[in-house]
Amino acid sequence: MTQRTLNFLQKHANLLMKLLPLIAFAIPLLLLYVLNPADPYMKLTAQDSFGGMWKGRTFELFFIWLVALELILSAETLQNSKVNKLVSVRTFAFIAALVLPTLYVVASNYWGLNGVIAGWATQSAVPFADFMPLAIEYLVFTAIFVTMVLLQFSFKGLKTFALPAFFLALVGVLYTIDNVFPYGQFTPFQIFVPTTTAYASVILNLMGYTTSISYGTFQANIPYLTATSLQNPTQTATFGIAWPCAGIESFLIFTVVALLFLKRMHISWKAKIGYFVFGAAVTYTINALRIVEIFLTGIAYGENSLQVDLLHFYYAPLLAIAWIVTYPLIILASQGIWHKIHKPDPKQSQPA
Repeated sequence: MTQRTLNFLQKHANLLMKLLPLIAFAIPLLLLYVLNPADPYMKLTAQDSFGGMWKGRTFELFFIWLVALELILSAETLQNSKVNKLVSVRTFAFIAALVLPTLYVVASNYWGLNGVIAGWATQSAVPFADFMPLAIEYLVFTAIFVTMVLLQFSFKGLKTFALPAFFLALVGVLYTIDNVFPYGQFTPFQIFVPTTTAYASVILNLMGYTTSISYGTFQANIPYLTATSLQNPTQTATFGIAWPCAGIESFLIFTVVALLFLKRMHISWKAKIGYFVFGAAVTYTINALRIVEIFLTGIAYGENSLQVDLLHFYYAPLLAIAWIVTYPLIILASQGIWHKIHKPDPKQSQPA
């Protein structure tokens, strides 16, 4: 190692230390994507799992983005690392925590840990036992991340990184709930679905389709929406709508991003509430349009077509993601326009 490299490391040691938790999770996810191990339980390769918005690893990538964003936004206020001694219990524990994400990925995908988890879930009569390894992965990553932050920045640092930690944990909990109570059986989430279904039905009606909503075909609490073309009654499609189909994950992502962004905005709390409510309303509308798109695709290509699967699990959720990513820019632009309009005229403020 050259003296120039040593000088660079010494100069930026504090910044590099802050980046270590981010790197610790980026490395195992990169290994999963590049090495692409086959998962016999999820019936997918690891690379395939990164292409799925629901029951996939795309949200782990979003977690990485949230951590990076927190590091950027907190660059000036985030305290220095508590791991400042070469030999100490905290240092050894922190190093162990940094290694754990990679070790867990290797153990789960190459040493049979996923099989143990799936077998336990099957014995416990979990309906979606094959997807339990991924849900556990999210929860384990959450525990490791919280441990890293506590060791490096103590409880004050955990407050800074509360949103990415909460986001990762909540996705793991949502996956677990849907694995244990599939097909809309989890009533606390399912009670919001009929409203979204009715909203999608209204949009379809405006587009020239007749619609009907029924219950009890498969699960009593799942609404079944049928859409039929007025011009051609043979063009019809019927889908049951459970809470994952109604965009719970989009509300989760919107809430995390909105809270993360708005808490740093120097505007009144009334303005923050207004921005949040407006963004939530648009997200809700996009979720209804997501359902509409699935029906239009089902009518065009068939209810069980590949096009419907791709739209359902990947492309439709991207509608909400595109809006969520763009919304902070819209807030900044609107604030810029507002300040420009209400900027006092310097000529009027000068004394006569």
